[in-house]
Amino acid sequence: MVPLPSSAAVETSPSPSPLSVKKIVLPLAVILVVGFSLAPILWQVLTSVKTNADIAAVPNVYLPTRFTLEHYIEIFRRRPFLSYMLNSFMVATISTLLCLLIGTPAAYALARLKLPGEQAILAIVLIITLFPYILLFLGLLEIVRALGLANNYLALVIPYTAINVPLTILVMRSFFQQLPRDLEDSAKVDGYGTWQMLAQILVPLTVPALVTTGILTFISAWNEFLFALTFITRESLKTIPVAVAQISGTAAFEIPYGPLAAATVVGTLPLVALVLLFQRRIVQGLTAGAVKG
Repeated sequence: MVPLPSSAAVETSPSPSPLSVKKIVLPLAVILVVGFSLAPILWQVLTSVKTNADIAAVPNVYLPTRFTLEHYIEIFRRRPFLSYMLNSFMVATISTLLCLLIGTPAAYALARLKLPGEQAILAIVLIITLFPYILLFLGLLEIVRALGLANNYLALVIPYTAINVPLTILVMRSFFQQLPRDLEDSAKVDGYGTWQMLAQILVPLTVPALVTTGILTFISAWNEFLFALTFITRESLKTIPVAVAQISGTAAFEIPYGPLAAATVVGTLPLVALVLLFQRRIVQGLTAGAVKG
């Protein structure tokens, strides 16, 4: 008679853990969202390096086997594309600096000083931020004509600054509110004036916010199209969005998909480089104040 093994000797095999729905759905959702977001960008990049035969092929050639840089050479050969990029860079940089110089003191005043009608001022700033800027077009056009600012960088710098200052005020105000008041009290005891304290103590502490806000305003000014199309008609002063929109083919009804894609990629590269360069600062600016201790 064979003795039965005791319960202690019986090894219990671990039961397989059931697959968690969260572990499957979450990565799949992330992959789908990332793929959906990057698909147009990838399509533009691939189109910019396709040959004309592959671009016009039916059915579509999604992954080309032949690559060319002719479209990139063409946009620089046919038009002063580097000049367009410098124009956009100059206008966006000047308007961004003006937004930070004007919006930062205003944000500090709304965050720390007891101003009469503070809530009304904040409401007006918020309304301006949400206001559709296309409704300002006719009024700005009359102002530009009256002041003789057509075909002048100021015709773009002034509207871009006015449009982005409210956003700068709202973002910077929230950061100033998160700073402890003890810093300001100690600075005042040490003899710092308001402007000196703001420039030497508070602004260095809000560098992530300044970088984040500056990049947002820079991108907004770089990508603006309607004002740049209307207020600037001189070829040497045009900006990137207008230059890309006005790329034409060699024939009357030809759509130059290759040069358009190449121009789009070239016009986007400075923004990508800017974001990658200040990536850490941007993350700090977006997450600062999320955890209070």
